[in-house]
Amino acid sequence: MLVYWLDIVGTAVFAISGVLLAGKLRMDPFGVLVLGVVTAVGGGTIRDMALDNGPVFWVKDPTDLVVAMVTSMLTILLVRQPRRLPKWMLPVLDAVGLAVFVGIGVNKAFLAETGPLVAVCMGVITGVGGGIIRDVLAREIPMILRTEIYATACIIGGIVHATAFLYVFSTAGKRQHDGYGRHAVHSAGGHSLAFEIADVCPG
Repeated sequence: MLVYWLDIVGTAVFAISGVLLAGKLRMDPFGVLVLGVVTAVGGGTIRDMALDNGPVFWVKDPTDLVVAMVTSMLTILLVRQPRRLPKWMLPVLDAVGLAVFVGIGVNKAFLAETGPLVAVCMGVITGVGGGIIRDVLAREIPMILRTEIYATACIIGGIVHATAFLYVFSTAGKRQHDGYGRHAVHSAGGHSLAFEIADVCPG
């Protein structure tokens, strides 16, 4: 449940960042809405397509899409003069969304039975994909290419999360071997273990 709500928060935060950038560029309301939604769901969409994970997450469960649209519209109504907002607000919003989405991307990749390297890449793509699309549509240089710490934080965050994920699952596998695991099941080929995570969010 915690992961689910973190996903909702990350989606909302990224939508706000897209709307604020669009507002500063004086886009019309439709353009603002598009930029907000694309920022919120773009990274996860690229990830699911790369993993060949069936219909992308917001098609299977439109909750994130609804959250992105509602958040974008509320931001349009409440923030009348985005050009006057502090310059640090957009990077801070990106950082919050990034922290949430990198972890979600790593989880989704491992659930698709990828290796650690691919999982880290999927985490980074989930975290920065929406922002890259946003900046390209806004004719801006993507933030990940402008701010060195941005890319470094993505990669380090992905590595840390992947390491923690593997550690938890190796511990679960050991308990399964000892007769205490409840969620470890043998794959069809019998060569690996797949683990069920009940609270992984759809995004």
